[in-house]
Amino acid sequence: MISTTLLPCKGYGQLGVRIAGPEAGEPLVLIHGVGMQSKAWYPQLEALQEHYRVYAVDMPGHGQSSRLSDSNELARLPEYISWFDAVLDCLNLQQVNLAGHSMGAVIAATYASTHAQRIKRVALVNCIYQRPQAATQAVQARAASIRAGNMDVSTPLQRWFRDTPEEQRLAEQVGNWLSSVDMQGYGTAYTAFAHSDDTFAGNLNRISAPLLAITGDGDPNSTDAMSMALAQQAQDGEAVIIKDHRHMINITAPERVNAELTRWLARPINPVTSIGERP
Repeated sequence: MISTTLLPCKGYGQLGVRIAGPEAGEPLVLIHGVGMQSKAWYPQLEALQEHYRVYAVDMPGHGQSSRLSDSNELARLPEYISWFDAVLDCLNLQQVNLAGHSMGAVIAATYASTHAQRIKRVALVNCIYQRPQAATQAVQARAASIRAGNMDVSTPLQRWFRDTPEEQRLAEQVGNWLSSVDMQGYGTAYTAFAHSDDTFAGNLNRISAPLLAITGDGDPNSTDAMSMALAQQAQDGEAVIIKDHRHMINITAPERVNAELTRWLARPINPVTSIGERP
């Protein structure tokens, strides 16, 4: 059973979170991508709840979570790392398995590199890493446009989904989530996302937890080369490339993604990251 809960998160207002699985289950936390909401993880919540306590959280200004403070419209990735640290405290979780999609994957990778004692394993789904200069300029221009109040739903959907009846049905659902997002929360998150390489790209070698980087071979944003590079940078990383899928593999290829996540969750934990108290 999946429940939707609103919790006070110290310093960050309200946290929206979907929770599934037995209370005694090993915790798995999921962070969605920019413009999405925790509901985007529904195939994983349904599939993994049998053996894990799964928490899918809404990012600030998305779903039912409060925005970052109004003074942080140009917040960068470190603000989202601080927010996620507060989220784990709010959920009373000391050490977790962590998976993120797109911007959520960037947050997950950065958090794993800076808070190793709280991470058992980390999975990066359609993660962006070291964009080419032209792509960086394009995504920063989109961030400025979003902050100015311009909402373009069709362009990202064209990049994220193939032109098949099934994927177009899913694209319509994702488009509804995009259309309902809080524009300020979206603009703030997209700005941090657009500048994320400034913060996290050089620190991946600090990640000692078992790392899974997984993407679709047709994703123009999170390429297969990016996932392979992410896996190579981490101390214990592996890459998985899913053929004939793009940027939303957790919903377009749920059975394959769930199988890979289940396998990743069974990987032995590095003793360095499995013990130790929080500083």
